[in-house]
Amino acid sequence: MIKTKNLEFKYNVDLDPVIKNININIKKGEFVAVLGHNGSGKSTLAKHFNAILLPSGGAVYIRGMDTRNENLLYEIRREIGMVFQNPDNQIVATIVEEDVAFALENLGVPSQEIRKTVDWALETVGMSEYKKHAPHLLSGGQKQRIAIAGILAMKPECIVLDEPTAMLDPIGRGEVINTLKRLNKSEEITIILITHNMDEAVFAHRVLVMNDGEIIKEGTPADVFSDVEGMKSVGLDVPQVTELMYELRKEGIDVPQDVLTIEQAYEVLSEVLC
Repeated sequence: MIKTKNLEFKYNVDLDPVIKNININIKKGEFVAVLGHNGSGKSTLAKHFNAILLPSGGAVYIRGMDTRNENLLYEIRREIGMVFQNPDNQIVATIVEEDVAFALENLGVPSQEIRKTVDWALETVGMSEYKKHAPHLLSGGQKQRIAIAGILAMKPECIVLDEPTAMLDPIGRGEVINTLKRLNKSEEITIILITHNMDEAVFAHRVLVMNDGEIIKEGTPADVFSDVEGMKSVGLDVPQVTELMYELRKEGIDVPQDVLTIEQAYEVLSEVLC
């Protein structure tokens, strides 16, 4: 789906690279989380996936299409949808269903097809009952789901989300993450989630950890987060339950380190306490 080859990017030719020597392969249907503290380069990397930014060195390929080829820009952006941190920056209409239909109307899609696609997109993100509502009256999580529906209506193969839950409360974060899990599982849409929230990354198939513009760690969530000291050495945390297991092990209690969710922790602690 996405391949980078020795990718490097500078915002100015006189500055040091913001990202350097990035080589990754993301397959269709994967759910990949990209982690890193502020300034690590993760958002800059995300913007290369649909050619918002172009490489200063190396290359990015979307299903074999080179993002540096201007003639392929339209096709690349049909393949890769982008959702940003603030949904208000992506919502352009005063009625939910009109917002989801906006891009399709600009493409000249027939009205009957637009109606069908908009209904499907809203149903897929669980927002059908709000289609006649004004977006500014919705909660942050609902707005973000509308933004996702607008991208989904374009029927991309992959959706890249750049810290989509950063401005949301826990309920809103849960709504968005559950939507992404459902899109990945039922619609087989490739999901790339840029985040600094470790608890969101546990649902990914694979985690990439960035630091100082480079990928320093890659693997399953269990593999990556089991290295608690390694994550802390680059200023990152691990999921709260993984941190709990880490502290219990330091106290001599025999619990596994690869615990990622509350449900897993409950099972482990139930056995230990009994």
